[in-house]
Amino acid sequence: MRVLIVDDEHLARALLREYLAAHADVDIVGECANGFEAVKAIGELDPELVFLDIQMPKLDGFEVVELAGGKPHYVFATAYDQYALKAFEVHAIDYLLKPFSRERLAQALEHARSRRPQQAQVEAVVADAAQRRGYLERVLIKDGARVHVVPSCSIDHIEAQDDYVQVTAAGKAYLKNQRLSELEAQLDPQVFIRIHRSYIVNVGAIARIEPASKDNYCAVLKDGSKLPISRSGYQKVRDMMR
Repeated sequence: MRVLIVDDEHLARALLREYLAAHADVDIVGECANGFEAVKAIGELDPELVFLDIQMPKLDGFEVVELAGGKPHYVFATAYDQYALKAFEVHAIDYLLKPFSRERLAQALEHARSRRPQQAQVEAVVADAAQRRGYLERVLIKDGARVHVVPSCSIDHIEAQDDYVQVTAAGKAYLKNQRLSELEAQLDPQVFIRIHRSYIVNVGAIARIEPASKDNYCAVLKDGSKLPISRSGYQKVRDMMR
C-alpha cells in the first residue's frame, strides 16, 4: 500500500513513520509538511492512502482534498477537532484523534485495506466542513501543479463556463472546476449577488448600473467591465445598492 504522510509537525510525521514501519505491506512514498506540498505530491506520487492532518497553516486538510480530489483513501488526523468527527462517522471516512495509539493506527490501516470510500463520501465530508466554517474567506484554484489562493474580498466577478467558473480578481482571471451555483452557496450573500444565470458580482466592484437596451440593464464595474443583468438580478442589485 502506497502511503503519503501529511502533517506540519515534524514529531507527528516521525511518530506515524515509526508506527507504519511495523506493517510490511506499507510503502511510505513521501512526507509533506504543508498543504501545498500535499496537493503536488498526491498528483505526482499517486498514493493509495493519505494520512492527512486537518489543522495546518496555508491549506488545511479539507482544502487539500478539495484541490487534490477523492481518488486516494484519506485517514484524517486531528488533535482536538470535534466539529467534523460526526461527519466522518456519518460518511464512513476514517479519522485518528491525536494522540492515537499503535493499535488505533493499525485499525485505520485495516479499514483502508478492506474498503475504499467512494469519492462522493469524501466530498460530503469536505462539504460538511465548509458549511461549519461559514462563508468562504478565500477561493482555492488549482492550475496544473500550482495552487492560487484568492481572497474572496478581492474577487470582482465570477462567470459560469460549463462545468467551470472563471474567477476575476484584481485584474487576473482564474479557471476553477466548480459549478456557479455551488460557489454561490459558499459566498457571503451580503457581498456577492447572482445578477444573471451566468454571473455573480461583488457589489463593491460595481461602479454604476446603466441601460443596455430598452428593457435590459448591465452592471459597469470599476475596472470598466460590463456584465448583463437579468430582470430578477436587476431588482437584487437595486436593493443591495440603496
